[in-house]
Amino acid sequence: MNTNTPLHGLIAAPHTPFAADGSLNLAIVEKQAAHLLANRVTTAFVGGTTGETHSLALAERRALAQRWTEVARGTPLRVIVHAGSNCLADARVLAAQAQELGATAVAAMAPSYFKPASVDALVSCMADIASAAPALPFYYYEIPMFTGIVLSPSEFLEKGAQRIPNLAGLKFTSNNMVEYQLCLRAAGGKFDVAFGYDEMLLAALALGARGAVGSTYNFAAPVYHRVIAAFERGDLDAARREQFHSVQLVQVLYRYGFMGATKAVMAMLGVDVGPARLPIASLTAEQAGKLRGDLEKLGFFEWIRR
Repeated sequence: MNTNTPLHGLIAAPHTPFAADGSLNLAIVEKQAAHLLANRVTTAFVGGTTGETHSLALAERRALAQRWTEVARGTPLRVIVHAGSNCLADARVLAAQAQELGATAVAAMAPSYFKPASVDALVSCMADIASAAPALPFYYYEIPMFTGIVLSPSEFLEKGAQRIPNLAGLKFTSNNMVEYQLCLRAAGGKFDVAFGYDEMLLAALALGARGAVGSTYNFAAPVYHRVIAAFERGDLDAARREQFHSVQLVQVLYRYGFMGATKAVMAMLGVDVGPARLPIASLTAEQAGKLRGDLEKLGFFEWIRR
């Protein structure tokens, strides 16, 4: 897959690492970055949902972006900074910082407490954030299951094309595959629309996806590299088998509480990103042991070593 565009290829959404007391543990970022590169993942989408963005203070988000860009400097790793916030002033600060730090791009989900009531209002919000980083490609982060916003992202792209000069596309975390096709074709197909449901990657590839952003790419990237490779060589049976491994993996993780479980998996792989921050629950040692047993039965550790 072409990886010259910011959200092309396989992009991991890394966890925010915390110490046992819940404070930021930015020393772990170097290990996270090395782990991604060792698994042929060369772009990190920092400070998004997997990064527990809305549980971080503004100063913490700034420190996180700074550390990732420091660690990535001089390596093949590219950093996309998520700047979305319920406070647009904070979002502008984060976007401006991303540009100052030399990030590859900036993204933002919509405010989700006081929600934009129309596509025009959504465009106004995103234009406000994007204007703080005019030299960077800007991506709207569509994730209705968390924001509760049900406005049409394809209509956003059509209208945003007229009002946001640096609009590059979407991070599309929705399972509405009809709307996904509309987004791919919005404004004459000019936009980059990365897909955000790991367990449906193959379906998105079939519809024209050129990039994907996800949580499980942190620890299961080899599975998805095989999905993409099999799809590109026309071996749909192999692609389906690998994609179903993803479905099985995600089902197991959700049984334990997805965020806490994914952090536990990272620790199993030698990259201890610490606990989740409340209100998200972390796994107990007993739960983590049971999760490891379930993953072993599934064959997960063999999948990621192949």
